[in-house]
Amino acid sequence: MRKTWCLAVSAAVSLALGGCSSADESKKDAAPGPKGTPPAKVEKTPDVFQAVFDTSRGAVAVEVHRDWAPIGVDHFYSLLQTGYYDGNRFFRVTRNYVQFGINGDPKTNGLWATAYLPDDKVKQSNVKGTLSFAHLGANNRTTQLFFNMKDNKDLDKQGFAPIGKVTTGMDVVERLYSAYGEMAPRGQGPDPSKIEVQGNTYLDAKFPRLDFIKKATIQ
Repeated sequence: MRKTWCLAVSAAVSLALGGCSSADESKKDAAPGPKGTPPAKVEKTPDVFQAVFDTSRGAVAVEVHRDWAPIGVDHFYSLLQTGYYDGNRFFRVTRNYVQFGINGDPKTNGLWATAYLPDDKVKQSNVKGTLSFAHLGANNRTTQLFFNMKDNKDLDKQGFAPIGKVTTGMDVVERLYSAYGEMAPRGQGPDPSKIEVQGNTYLDAKFPRLDFIKKATIQ
């Protein structure tokens, strides 16, 4: 199975993931390269910062805490600096999760898709409104993230470490287009493996009503 299908949420359901970037601590001080590419040198990640997603439904602000999951937060900060999430579709929108994080340009996605992060300890619970990296097992986080749409505390023991929580705009997340349902092959939604290969061209043709991130910024 492709990596996008392995994130177990329960015995019968799975969350897709994706992403990438090296977890080497030396990488966190590297500055961003061209848009969407892995950074070469970035400023130090703040202890707490706001990530704002300007979406097709409105703005969503997430307060991110480095002490919750330092490896994941450093990686997320670098991804934001490169503009990686700009144009991302919310390709999985269900009652339990809203997932995103596959770049619409397959070349950009490929640059990040094979460098996996070591795990962070789970210090916060996956309650409604928290933002966590998806993963396919131990030490396999990359770029895909999900908003918890309800309290999913069963994910805590499965190693999903929240990196932040929505402070404003949870109503926006709740309004994201959801009629496509669960991802293929479980449902009628997009096939993540096709997104990786074809990018937004595939989504625009087959799932034109998906909501998306216009721009993701650090405040």
